[in-house]
Amino acid sequence: MVSIQDQIVLVTGASSGIGAACARAFAQTGAKLVLTARRFDRLQQLAQTLEQEFKTQIYPLQLDVCDRSQVEGVLKALPEPWQAVDILINNAGLSRGLDKVHQGSVQDWEEMIDTNIKGLLYMTRLLVPGMVDRGRGHIINIGSIAGHQAYPGGAVYCATKAAVRTLSAGLKMDLLGTPVRVSEIDPGIVETEFSQVRFHGDTERAKRVYESTTPLTADDIAEVVVFCTTRPPHVNVSEIVVLATDQAAATMVHRRSV
Repeated sequence: MVSIQDQIVLVTGASSGIGAACARAFAQTGAKLVLTARRFDRLQQLAQTLEQEFKTQIYPLQLDVCDRSQVEGVLKALPEPWQAVDILINNAGLSRGLDKVHQGSVQDWEEMIDTNIKGLLYMTRLLVPGMVDRGRGHIINIGSIAGHQAYPGGAVYCATKAAVRTLSAGLKMDLLGTPVRVSEIDPGIVETEFSQVRFHGDTERAKRVYESTTPLTADDIAEVVVFCTTRPPHVNVSEIVVLATDQAAATMVHRRSV
């Protein structure tokens, strides 16, 4: 295990779920954290908690990764001590609805495409050139089992995560010959706010996604992310698919009888 103490880690979508779990996991390593999210009140609360608990340095940023001009402005305005980002966690992402394509909401499609694909690209384009110039860096893209296997009602979301998979592969090719590493983490069912977001705040419907099964937790994924970043420089963990023991494929989940 290689120490990443004092390295600068930037996590998008850090106010909840896998992003917040990654923030906590990296805080324990002694890394310095740039945490971004749209919900700044939750982000500030998380930052204060981690600073007090782990005595680490944290720079919270209100940021909507879908807004290219905002991404450019905010990242270029980072104070000098925070500009040399060593590790980028492209975590911000979401799913909306479970409609068939011919019945789907165009607004939902645009939100998924803007966040899951364009937001990832904006962050990557702004931060990776510095990594190449400095001769060090690591990009972690949070994908999904949905990027490997489509399922009914999820065509557009699955397409965005398939794009993350292809972009990760292409980015590795583009960075060949540099020390900059690219890893893709593809979780299966993880109990976070994901389903609440998908169902536009329908808490009861969201709960049913995880009923009678044991899903992954956000901490499970954060542990995998930290593992990737703490390998020796010559080791690039290219891709990891992480499923709950109760899941065999995107739509195959074992549920226990009550």
